[in-house]
Amino acid sequence: MKRWRTRANVTREQLAEAANYSPDTIKSMEQGVRMPTPRVLDVADELCRADGLLSAAKDYLSREKFPARAQEFMEREKEAISRWSYEATLISGLLQTETYARTLIENRYPPLDEEVVEQRIDARLERQEILTRRKPPVGLSFVIYEAALRSPLVDAEQLRRLLEVSRLRNVALQVLPFESGVPAALLGPMVLLETRGHERFAFAEGQFASELSADPGVVNRVTERLSMIRTQALSPAESARFIERMVDRDE
Repeated sequence: MKRWRTRANVTREQLAEAANYSPDTIKSMEQGVRMPTPRVLDVADELCRADGLLSAAKDYLSREKFPARAQEFMEREKEAISRWSYEATLISGLLQTETYARTLIENRYPPLDEEVVEQRIDARLERQEILTRRKPPVGLSFVIYEAALRSPLVDAEQLRRLLEVSRLRNVALQVLPFESGVPAALLGPMVLLETRGHERFAFAEGQFASELSADPGVVNRVTERLSMIRTQALSPAESARFIERMVDRDE
């Protein structure tokens, strides 16, 4: 936008006045600090005689649905034919109710603006189509540490959602109880993906950084840790009974 404006000998102030924005706002858009609005692009296109090239950029204004650090993982997840995961403190995004997801996203720090909050919630719920996808079907294994289930954020609705998903034929959902906790279970969440091309990826997420790796050594370590955690967890049937007892106590 700045290049077209400069080429057309249009000042920032002239563009700001024509688009009904302040010059500082136009400056922040040109510097990539703020996303241009469709109106600004249309006004700039006409004012700078860009012949529709600036207006065409409106197609690319939609925000990314996921944080930058998770975007590559989300793309790989779409290609998955199998997905194993372990969660230590939170319910997996694929298993969250809208209420639970909203609580997490709305209370993020630093805060997100309202539009981003709604986009992130919608995107998280859209991801859940992988649970029932048929072409190809996805084998899913979830292990959840008891601490995540005991969180005050988890209500009866969320527990029932876990039970509902656990009944799907392609899903194995297990609870790792406190008494069976192993050191590897305290190191944080892990995900192992296998894509349609039979590539395998390991994903680990922390507060400030996330890592998606196809390195065979990393993938093998995550595979071993997930396998060990799964052997220590309750069976799917025992896990369902465990969650059912929690629901009964909550109601």
